[in-house]
Amino acid sequence: MPRPVAEFRKPEIIQAAMAAMKKRGLPLPPYDTIASEAGLSRQLIRHYFADPEELMVAVCDGLAAVYRDRLMKGIIAADKRERLSVFLDFYFNALAKDDLAKPEDDEIYDAMFALAAGSDRVRRNLYEQYSLLHHTVAHEIQLSHPDLPQTACREIGFLFVSLMYGHWKMVASLGFSQRHNQVTRQAIDRLIASYKEHYEDPDLAEPCPS
Repeated sequence: MPRPVAEFRKPEIIQAAMAAMKKRGLPLPPYDTIASEAGLSRQLIRHYFADPEELMVAVCDGLAAVYRDRLMKGIIAADKRERLSVFLDFYFNALAKDDLAKPEDDEIYDAMFALAAGSDRVRRNLYEQYSLLHHTVAHEIQLSHPDLPQTACREIGFLFVSLMYGHWKMVASLGFSQRHNQVTRQAIDRLIASYKEHYEDPDLAEPCPS
């Protein structure tokens, strides 16, 4: 049974929108620009994405899919004990030599975060993306360090997401040296080590006397 044309056209349009945003940032590229990138007509772009916000949500989904596919490739190839390192190394671009480079999409994510200020749908999509990453990293930390309580793993997961996002704003968006990739990646290991040495689980702490 032939696949619907939309299954081919929509991904082409999403990729074209990403390319246009990577080149131009904000404001949103007009449909004429996206059509030129895709080699399609403006009318066809509007046929599949009559609402520009719907297209931006689809761009968010497309960004997430690239990370998911590359990470899955790395995880499949990794030993179970190395899964956490795969996650952490990937997000600081330490696996580029293994054909698992972090996507060069920071300009697009910068635009998405700016759009999130005025779009509930884009904001919710980004929230769900980063929330999933937060909990995934927390889960991998728990598997690699079963002596750490879940509260500690969740805290480290959140700190990882915050540090990773801020890092790429400095390096990719503002032009700080790529040498900071290794610095920040090693800081995550030191953070985990400090939690293992000093963390006190608030859920197990003695209650304050009344």
